[in-house]
Amino acid sequence: MPYRTAPLPDTSRLGGIAVTELELEAPDGSGPRTTPAPGSPPLERAAPPTGRRDRDDRRVYALVRLRGRPVGTVVGRIRAGDDPATVLAEQAADEIDLPVGPSPSAAAHAPRATVVVATRERPGQLARALDSLLAQDHPDFEIVVVDNAPVTTATRALVTAAYRDRGVRYALEPVPGLASAHNRGIAEAGADVLAFTDDDVVADPGWLTALTRPFAADPRLACVTGLILPARLSTPAQILLESHGGFAKGFTERRYDPAHPPADEPLFPFTAGRFGSGASMAFRAGPLRAVGGFDPATGTGTAARGGDDLYAFVRLLAEGHPLLYTPDAIVWHHHRESWADLCGQAHGYGAGLTACLTALLVRRPALLPALLVRLPRGLAHARTMTAPRATGTAGVPGAHGTYTHPWPRHLSRLERRGLLYGPVGYVRARLAVRGVRRPWEGR
Repeated sequence: MPYRTAPLPDTSRLGGIAVTELELEAPDGSGPRTTPAPGSPPLERAAPPTGRRDRDDRRVYALVRLRGRPVGTVVGRIRAGDDPATVLAEQAADEIDLPVGPSPSAAAHAPRATVVVATRERPGQLARALDSLLAQDHPDFEIVVVDNAPVTTATRALVTAAYRDRGVRYALEPVPGLASAHNRGIAEAGADVLAFTDDDVVADPGWLTALTRPFAADPRLACVTGLILPARLSTPAQILLESHGGFAKGFTERRYDPAHPPADEPLFPFTAGRFGSGASMAFRAGPLRAVGGFDPATGTGTAARGGDDLYAFVRLLAEGHPLLYTPDAIVWHHHRESWADLCGQAHGYGAGLTACLTALLVRRPALLPALLVRLPRGLAHARTMTAPRATGTAGVPGAHGTYTHPWPRHLSRLERRGLLYGPVGYVRARLAVRGVRRPWEGR
């Protein structure tokens, strides 16, 4: 481990937050309605009021939907005797600008898809993810589970016994690393659209349809990413992560086109973290294979510690392919629960970013001039993003870029150390996979 974990700071204020969904317009016309978020327990029944507000309050994080479409999140305080749906709906009316009309790709037909789930020694979490994927409303898809460098037969046994008869295929990838596992999924896929998610998510029933439909609406698209929300906010580590952006990228659909660089993104296309995350992403198979898929020297499970998804995003943008982010494609992610895990994530964020940039320059040296031009602003951006962040005056967990709780100084230091470590980690990982070919090469 290239860092040390400092003692857990005082997080006594970060009590658990219930996670739920709020539908503003129920189909039966009965008004707002709450339901437990997938992967999260139901709201506990409120105790009778005691007269002490701090005991009676329950904090609730809610995904707000309007006729099924996600439009924002709110965090509310529900007192004993209050109707959660009414209280949260009133808060949503004050805080959220409701969209007008459906998403641009809503009328398109969802193309056939292959869903790739890479996993390693987590059969319990994998089963939960597979159950949610098998409940998708997509009309035509297959699921491939890639078992990455396993040390036991637990994953194979689970897929064989419980899921093979339900159409889930098993594939083994002996080379460790998430990118290598994803490349195995590319080789095994039988569809022209490839969706990727992780074994620690619960997919919304409409996730795959929403993630793949834009490919039919826009034939130029090479990549689509989706919204990632917290399945639980039970521990201080989970709340801290979500308060500082988590994996969410907002509730506005956005298209990134190299032919028309966004004016508000001066580092484009090297701000890869803006585009999405690997737990909810899909690609058109042709362009992804054409750029060599994922760099096997990146990703969790390698010395680089991350960056495999970021590499793919920027690599495709650098070749002129547009990328779309859609909040309609939702997965619920089970954030790591412990302080030690959060420290590892903070270091991994920094390492993954610079490992990704190193991989891009190694694989496509022609990007060097563009990167050098953006380097001064990039360094300033990195300093800002890794600075100790204080409590904000507004903002809720899940609102990207708003800080409800202080970001511990130790985590900022780990992010910066990760930035320095990333290129070294990539070189080490590249040496480890030297001579490894992409699984589809030579076929």
